Amino acid sequence: MSSEQAATTTAAALEARGVVVSFRGRGSGGVARAVDGVDLALGRGEIVALVGESGCGKTTLARTILGLERPSAGTVLVDGEPLRYDRRSLTGYRRRVQLVLQDPTGALNPRHTVYEAVAEGLRVHGLVDDEQERVARALSLAGMRPPERFFLRYPHELSGGQRQRVVIAGALALEPEVIVADEPVSSLDASVRGEILALLLRLRDELGLSLLVVTHDLGLAWNIADRVAVMYLGRIVEQGPTEELLADPTHPYTRALLSVVPEMVRMEQVVLAGEPPDPTRIPGGCRFHPRCPVVASGEAARLGIEDLCRGSDLPVLAPTLEHVAACHLHSLG
Repeated sequence: MSSEQAATTTAAALEARGVVVSFRGRGSGGVARAVDGVDLALGRGEIVALVGESGCGKTTLARTILGLERPSAGTVLVDGEPLRYDRRSLTGYRRRVQLVLQDPTGALNPRHTVYEAVAEGLRVHGLVDDEQERVARALSLAGMRPPERFFLRYPHELSGGQRQRVVIAGALALEPEVIVADEPVSSLDASVRGEILALLLRLRDELGLSLLVVTHDLGLAWNIADRVAVMYLGRIVEQGPTEELLADPTHPYTRALLSVVPEMVRMEQVVLAGEPPDPTRIPGGCRFHPRCPVVASGEAARLGIEDLCRGSDLPVLAPTLEHVAACHLHSLG
């Protein structure tokens, strides 16, 4: 779906509004804000890539959107209505919003056949009518054809790509509206990655699915996403239509992530100093400034914004189809 098509979306399938997820920190006893005020919308039939380093909060945000974590503040909206956390509401919601995990080997019970793996969700939700037909259809949609050929196989008899297709089929069996895919191809060989990404695109087009793809890889986002949201230390720091954001990244963090994508051979690689800060000790000002190459190089001082970078917080980015970034460089116009 192009950015023009995305702009015609009348309502978000899912939306995080002001979401905060806090945990008690280890050792120090401080409070870690894994997600620290996030607004993010996923349109119907849209693919959004949520990108960032390990520890940035993207998986916690995805789990919150799935209803697996309850936000400390803020709201997850479904069709414009707040998600309810009673057991009955969550059961219905989790049929509509399905998770695809990054490690198909770990996601599949080695003692279960392919048929049992795909049928498991149907049985949990009490959808036992026409079970075999539902399982066959899901496997077929996932590219396992003819599906009956795979019913009695076990995970160890399948290739890595086939195992990931079985995991996807398990999600499709419940006929969801949204799929949250956590690093869906990170454990696969390069030759298979393209096949799985093409499958996800085809499923979006054929079924009208919305997909939130959680990844550390901006190259993957380039290949599959309509929009990209870049996350750092609990907040979205840049978001926008994929082609615009990746062709002209504004935030220094996005530029650093993009510089290590193999396809960006003409872009000078940016090496970030250190690891993301402890979320129990979020820096003042722009939370990226301790690792920011613009600050470290003295360019921020030359531009007259170093005091802003070190001392002035940035607002939470509102959900929008436009290309926006939370960075003091914007104050320069």
